[in-house]
Amino acid sequence: MDLEFAPEDLAFRDEVRAFIAEAFDEEMRAKLAQSKNHHLPKEPQVRWLKRLGEKGWIAPDWPVEYGGTGWSLGKKYVFDMEMALAGAPSTSNMGLRMCAPVVMAFGTPEQKAQHLPKILSTDVWWCQGYSEPGSGSDLASLALKAERDGDHYVLNGSKTWTTLAQWADWMFCLVRTSQEDIRQKGISFLLIDMKTPGITIRPIPTLDGPAEGEQEINETFFDNVRVPVSNRIGKEGEGWTYAKYLLQFERGNAYAPGLQEMMRKVYKIAKLERSDRGGAMIQDPDFRKKLAEVEIKIEALNATELRIFAGRANGDAMGAVSSMLKLEGSQMQQAVTELALEAAGVYAQPFVRDTWEMLRPGGNTFRAGPDYAATVAPHYFNYRKTSIYAGSNEIQHNIMAKMVLGL
Repeated sequence: MDLEFAPEDLAFRDEVRAFIAEAFDEEMRAKLAQSKNHHLPKEPQVRWLKRLGEKGWIAPDWPVEYGGTGWSLGKKYVFDMEMALAGAPSTSNMGLRMCAPVVMAFGTPEQKAQHLPKILSTDVWWCQGYSEPGSGSDLASLALKAERDGDHYVLNGSKTWTTLAQWADWMFCLVRTSQEDIRQKGISFLLIDMKTPGITIRPIPTLDGPAEGEQEINETFFDNVRVPVSNRIGKEGEGWTYAKYLLQFERGNAYAPGLQEMMRKVYKIAKLERSDRGGAMIQDPDFRKKLAEVEIKIEALNATELRIFAGRANGDAMGAVSSMLKLEGSQMQQAVTELALEAAGVYAQPFVRDTWEMLRPGGNTFRAGPDYAATVAPHYFNYRKTSIYAGSNEIQHNIMAKMVLGL
């Protein structure tokens, strides 16, 4: 195992830092700092992705033949690390990081030609249609019916937790095309144009209290929606195989750099706010103990990620290890937001519906407490989801028990 970065990786690190300093402009920084759910509005998010595209860095995980960078795993890790440490917006994980790999691996030449260039250029926005009411962690029980009618499927049912569906042009979706003794065998993978008649999107209110149109999650309803059979990825009834392939890209990410950036913000708050003992929170021994415990776990996670990615550079597959990273990363994200909430104290209590209002021209909004306080509680509430999405913590434990321990 070699955890040392090569000289070319260190030189690349400096190049990435210089790019971020220029491309991650003040408007984006201000909006991201005031975001309740760590998403930029669509316009600045697309602008950021376009700048990455102009640099040729928008798809570091794609093969070169489709527009990828051809980076080594060391460069990819450096890139992700510097983005996270700078608090820069991530690349969209729906089209670029989730749908595209499935299209590349299992799509037809026509599907690749239709979708991959537009995903790469960020001219088309994607959302995911996996979970349903009653079919979340038990995803194989999904019931969105797709009945064959000539050259089309007719869809009836619903999806839930569809992230940023209000912005989406297309959805990659799991549907039930047949009833089988083994439920996974009756699932197919469809690409759906969101402008198709019969699709309705409704926002789901969440505890972070987003303003209208800024919600992160939605319900999506399908009423006799006709989808061409040519939009099916691979063979009918084999969508479960493609879905499992996709989940490797959703779960197998590096968490430690982002957690380190989150901890930096906690330290900033703790140095400014006062504890019940009268001094700064950072001087409170009980709070410092909690900080130390979380920092130790983040450092352990960082070492584990470096070890895993060093193994991948030697040809090791990610496999079930992605579940371990997702599990620990989710738990640490929740722990850090809890520390931030405790550090902010009473300033975390006032509710601000529109945290971006003060950034708009002519805004005349005044808040109780410092600017950072308006997003502390929303972040805490928003991160309650991390132990559920992409497979709950219980599911990750089961995967590791089966695939790693052989139980």
